[in-house]
Amino acid sequence: MKINLDDLNIFVSVVRAGGFREAARIRSSSASGLSEAIRRLETELGVRLLNRTTRSVSPTEAGQGLLARLSPALTEVEAALDVVNGFRDKPAGTLRLNVPVSAARLVLPALVSQFLAAYPDIQLEVITDENFVDILAAGCDAGIRYDERLQQDMIAVPIGPRSQRLATAASPAYLARFGRPQHPRDLLSHACIRGRFASGTIPPWEFERDGEVILIDAGGPLIVRIGGATDLAVDAAIAGTGITMLFEDWLQPYLDSGALEPVLEPWWQSFSGPFLYYPGRRLVPAPLRAFIDFVKAANEQANMKLQNPSSSNG
Repeated sequence: MKINLDDLNIFVSVVRAGGFREAARIRSSSASGLSEAIRRLETELGVRLLNRTTRSVSPTEAGQGLLARLSPALTEVEAALDVVNGFRDKPAGTLRLNVPVSAARLVLPALVSQFLAAYPDIQLEVITDENFVDILAAGCDAGIRYDERLQQDMIAVPIGPRSQRLATAASPAYLARFGRPQHPRDLLSHACIRGRFASGTIPPWEFERDGEVILIDAGGPLIVRIGGATDLAVDAAIAGTGITMLFEDWLQPYLDSGALEPVLEPWWQSFSGPFLYYPGRRLVPAPLRAFIDFVKAANEQANMKLQNPSSSNG
C-alpha cells in the first residue's frame, strides 16, 4: 500500500479545522484540492474516513482511529525535521501567528521588520482573528492574546507595551453640538459607537477611577465588528457620528492632530499588555524559538530604557 504522506497531513488538517473550506484557508490551497486528496486516501485505504454533510465534516470511527495514531506521529516528523533545522546557520521555515487586529496594528509593527531582517530564511504569516482559537487546530505555531483569555497549559511571554488603556473620544464638532460628558453615566444620553465580537457579544464599556469601576451599556447609531471594521468606527467618530472607545495608542494620532478629543480621560481604565502564547507540551519549532528569543531581547531593551531613560536620549 503506497500512501501519500501529504494526503495524511491534509486529512489531519481537515479534521482539526472542521471542514474543507477552513482547512484550505489555513493551508493556502483550494477546498476542491483537499477534497480530492481525501478521496484518494479513502480509496487507497478502502474505508471512509470522513462523514460529509453540506454543513459539517466529522471523522468516522475509522477516521478517529487514524487521527489518534497520526497526530503524535506527524508531531514527531515535525520535530525530526526541526532538529535538522538546528544545524543551519540560521533557522528557516514558516512561522504562523494568530493575533487580534489590535496586536497586528499596535504590537507587531515594532518587531516584524527587524525580526525578518535578522532571520531572512523565515517566512512570517500573520492571521488576524478576534476569537480565542486552538492555535494548533488552526495550523498556527503561536498566538497573541491578553492574560484573561489564555489557557493554563500555554506558555506566555510578554510582548509589546506592558500597560495599555482604553480611551473614549469624539470629534470637536460632536462635542460642540451635544456637550462633553462629565461622568461615564452621561454616555447613556449620548450617541456611542459600539463594537460586536464575532460571537455576537457587544461588550460594555468599562471605566475606573479611584477604585470605582463602572460598566456602561450605551446605545448609538453604529455597531461595527470588532477588529475588521474598527477603522470605520474611528472614521465615523471623526465625522461627528458619536463617541468611540478604542485602544489609546490606536486613537493617539487622531488625538494629536485634533481630529478627535479625549472624553472622560480621568476614567480611562488601564490593563496589562498582551502575551505571545504557545503550547508547552509541544517541541518549539526553530522559527518560533527564534521569534521568542527576539521578543525577549526586545523586552530587555525596553526595560533598560525604562530604568535608564537618559541613556535612550544619547
